[in-house]
Amino acid sequence: MDERAVTCCFTGHRPEKLPFAPGRNETTYRFFMSMEEAVQRAILRGYTHFITGMAEGFDLWAADMVVRFRRVYPELTLEAAIPYPGQARSWTYDSRDYYGEILKVCDKTTYVSSSYTKDCMYKRNRYMVDHASLVITAFTGGAGGTAYTLDYAQKNGVEVINIFDFFEKYTPQGLVKQENEAYDKEDNLYGGEPQ
Repeated sequence: MDERAVTCCFTGHRPEKLPFAPGRNETTYRFFMSMEEAVQRAILRGYTHFITGMAEGFDLWAADMVVRFRRVYPELTLEAAIPYPGQARSWTYDSRDYYGEILKVCDKTTYVSSSYTKDCMYKRNRYMVDHASLVITAFTGGAGGTAYTLDYAQKNGVEVINIFDFFEKYTPQGLVKQENEAYDKEDNLYGGEPQ
């Protein structure tokens, strides 16, 4: 089997580039529910190998999501595509600790460069896209590494799913709409008239 056909990679904004401050709020809830849905859809489509670039924010959160899904889908594997040794050296203690915890549970670690170079992050991003047939992203626009990676993916015919496309679903209005649609479907399944 072609491993690329069942491989998905992640790219997205770091926390400071997100259009909200992560914390205990509705927007953060919507963000993580959207990420969970995108990852689960990939799994249900047959994706079993996931590559994370191990950057702060979306990359690590998505990797953590894969680790959580392994409780239900033990066949899932996680690869850390690290741009260079020491990637997290200048991060805060908590961020380094989280990075280390994720790295410990990865099935494979790939160092794209042996030391820091001007383009090691771009090499890491190209490595991920070159080995995947699906990219899951959290992208709201603007220049930077995520934009570069998505442009590279599109130029190479790799499918892209942006979790912000699911965001509306997880507003209070979206949840009520889903609940009403589920009730309508249930009524119809049991012979009732759709509402």
